[in-house]
Parts: sequence; C-alpha cells; structure tokens
Amino acid sequence: MRLGVLDIGSNTGHLLVVDAAGGAAPLPAYSFKEPLRLAEHLDDDGAMTQKGIAALVDFVGSALDVAESKGCEDMYAFATSATRDSANSDEVLDAVKDETGVELEVLPGDDEARLTFLAVRRWFGWSSGRLLVFDIGGGSLEIATGQDENPDVVQSLPLGAGRLTRGLLTEDPPEAKTVRKLRKSIRADLAREAGKVLRAGEPQHAVATSKTFRSLARICGAAPSGEGMFVRRTLSAETLREKLDDLLAMDDDARQELPGVSPRRSRQLVAGALVADAVMDIFGVEELEICPWALREGVILERLDELSILG
Repeated sequence: MRLGVLDIGSNTGHLLVVDAAGGAAPLPAYSFKEPLRLAEHLDDDGAMTQKGIAALVDFVGSALDVAESKGCEDMYAFATSATRDSANSDEVLDAVKDETGVELEVLPGDDEARLTFLAVRRWFGWSSGRLLVFDIGGGSLEIATGQDENPDVVQSLPLGAGRLTRGLLTEDPPEAKTVRKLRKSIRADLAREAGKVLRAGEPQHAVATSKTFRSLARICGAAPSGEGMFVRRTLSAETLREKLDDLLAMDDDARQELPGVSPRRSRQLVAGALVADAVMDIFGVEELEICPWALREGVILERLDELSILG
C-alpha cells in the first residue's frame, strides 16, 4: 500500500510518500517539503502567530493534495516541538483541522525518541546489541537506549539547534563569551540527565540521526548524500573537536559554503555542533554512526505493525 507521512517539525514541513508492505523496508516514492520555520513564528508569549498558522495551514493543504495525487491510501500527520510547545497549540491544531480536514497528532518528546529508536533498530538489526541513539532536532534533543525494539530509557531535552540559536546565538559569528555560556548551559543540562541513560547499560552501538548530525558528519569527511543511503557514514568526536574552532569563527555566509550545509539550516549549525560535541563527550562516545532512518520511518514502521495486527 502507499502511505503518506506528514511531519510538521520546527524547521520544515515534510510529506514523505512511501510504498509499504509488511516485512519489507518502506520504499520512498515521493518527497514534498517546505521550510516553514514555525519556531520563528512564536511571539514573546510563546504563541504561534497568525502568519505562522496561515503558513502551516497552506502547507498542510498542499501536502494533502500531493498525497491524494500520488495515490496514498492513508496519511498520518504529526507535529513535533514547535507546535507542541506553542502556548496556543489547541488554536493551531483547530485551524489546521477546520481549513484542511487534517487532524495533526502532537507527538510528545518521549514518543519522538521511541519512534526514532524503532527506526534505528530496524535499520541496523539485532546484531547491534544495545543501542544508544541521539537525534538533534530544531526544538529538542532526543536520546534513547535499549537492547530491544522499545528503548529502556527515553529523554527529550530542550536542546534543539534552532531553539538554542534563536535564544542565545544572536551575533554572527558568535562572540567567545556567548559560545562559552551556551556550551556551559548545554553540558549542564545534559549532565543532569545523563545518569539515567548511562545506568541502563553500556551500549554496543552509538547512533545519530537528523539533518544536523548528517551535516556535521559531511563536514567531517563523510560521504555525500549522492553516494546513496547504504554507504556507511560516521562522525568522529576527535574530528568534530578539530573542526569546531573553525566553525565557531565562521560567519553565516562561510557556513553556507561548507559541504552538506543548506542555507536554511546554516545558522543553526554552531548550536548543533556544540550539542553534538557535548553529547559525545558526556556520554563517552568516540564515534557515532549516522542512520538514514529517523522519526518519519519510525512512524511508518509502527503504522505498518498496527495494520499487520489488524489485518
């Protein structure tokens, strides 16, 4: 069957159309996305502005048309951090439903971590043993660990690259005192919660997903996306540390020239790199393997499991 998964993130709205069958890997058939930047449409009270709501409604309507034209039998629509954290989230969801008929499900952060973990487990398989999975999004950082398909521990922390950039990185390039303050804050937040993950057991395989980690891996020498999803890509803690000072000294124009960095995400790269560096240091990870599957694939896989049980 053909399924559509509509992911409303903090940075981007993305419809992924896949051909799916029980026991088989979801096969991407079509992708439709736009840079909504919903997190930038929050006012001083944390509510999404009418401009942001209008942009979201327009995109969801367009995505629905695309899903129907591509023959989707079912479309699952969900929203993450920006919508979840907005002070008027009910108003936002009602506007989308009233104008498009699409009912967005707001995923809690723990569910984001759990579903991303499921996707990583299915991609790498049981031979990976205990997994430790990190995902840096626009609004939050998700962490999960476990040896089965359901993780033992999940965490969602307000350490998304977009959130940190908007709140703390206003200079371009950032001043040294700003970077030091942000670095200290990130590491304190991570260290406060790290024990729950570390006590669950030593991982055999540490994995990262998300555009931020993929961009950092590319900057640090990983293969470009054009070589396909089955090429092994890694991010080394040592190489990232070597690149970090140069990255911090760059302005946004220079960052946009780096391999694998898109203009709409270049501003967030500094914050993302500081989070990635802190994650690898505090959790004692020397190398992260980049997984091409993440939250959207986890949603698809769980949906297929549900349909298999029902059918």
